[in-house]
Amino acid sequence: MPKTPGTSATDRTLPRRLAAVGALLLSAATAAALLPSTALAAERETVTTHAGAVTAQERDRIDAYWTPDRMRLAGAMVPEITPVPADDNTPDDPRPLPADTPDPGAVWTHGGAVNRSVGRLFFTFSDGYDGSCTATVVNSSNRSTVVTAAHCLRGVGAPTADDTWNHNLYFVPGYRNGTKPLGGFSIRTMATSSHWDAAPGGTGSDDVAVAGHDTGVLVANRSAEGRRIADVTGAQRIAFTPPAEGEFVHAFGYPKDRLNDPDGKYTGSRMIHCAGPARPGPLAPLLWGEPCDMSHGASGGPHFTGFDPGTGTGTLVGVTTTSEELAGGPVKTAYATRLADGAHRLYDWAQTRAV
Repeated sequence: MPKTPGTSATDRTLPRRLAAVGALLLSAATAAALLPSTALAAERETVTTHAGAVTAQERDRIDAYWTPDRMRLAGAMVPEITPVPADDNTPDDPRPLPADTPDPGAVWTHGGAVNRSVGRLFFTFSDGYDGSCTATVVNSSNRSTVVTAAHCLRGVGAPTADDTWNHNLYFVPGYRNGTKPLGGFSIRTMATSSHWDAAPGGTGSDDVAVAGHDTGVLVANRSAEGRRIADVTGAQRIAFTPPAEGEFVHAFGYPKDRLNDPDGKYTGSRMIHCAGPARPGPLAPLLWGEPCDMSHGASGGPHFTGFDPGTGTGTLVGVTTTSEELAGGPVKTAYATRLADGAHRLYDWAQTRAV
């Protein structure tokens, strides 16, 4: 798994190709040495923005770029020789899960609003390789705001350097087996914390994530029919509240790990669900996680409190950042950056953008 997700075309080696699936991980030994940077804490946090697809021509180009097979292969380590993964045809189960049922990781088959408001976020790195993360439509004034992880949008570096940002961003709510059940939405503009800029003291994205800044926001363009995204998908609640140890949390994502998953459990074809009590990371106490067997591609996925399995609705309180390899704790734990003041600042900026 990659040490740094947002590497440029000039310094990405084969192991770093795993970054194309949108994960943020590093070795436990390195993680043990990381603490929230005092330089980060001292620097005033602001919003760093970047334009996406503004013209109709650019929106049409991106929509055409993301064909079914290109979406299926996004995040492949060597897409030129990787076979297109088979569809996941796990049967749907309309029966809701009982409330607060622990789940270490399984295909979500129970429908509800989460099947519409959560989706797969596709992008292209500056070296031309495609990747994917997970993102969520949230309640907002402009009905066009989507939340994900910052490392799904860019790597640490000067925001004026175009190769620090990902390109061809495209959100497919309810993605399933290479299809766009609700259509696809190009991204008009995006934002991350200023701590992802030329980081103080030479800190990297791992340091910034451990310090609690791995949140990104997107403003989606309207659909081809002129509808705002939340009018198509619905939206989840969002809150910026302190975490509570033992609070029951549901997490969702589109993991895709062809290298470490020889049985093909994670192909990115279907949305995976986890649920359990949240705990802070022993090596990264600002990150909170629950038992969850997910991998690359789940980054940016929602962590919900107050989730109702019957309706598929909850309150977004965090986005997947990493696993126990960075944050410590039990094996197969998915840790979230909890939404706090910095994320609130990003959200307030995004929901005021016109579309």
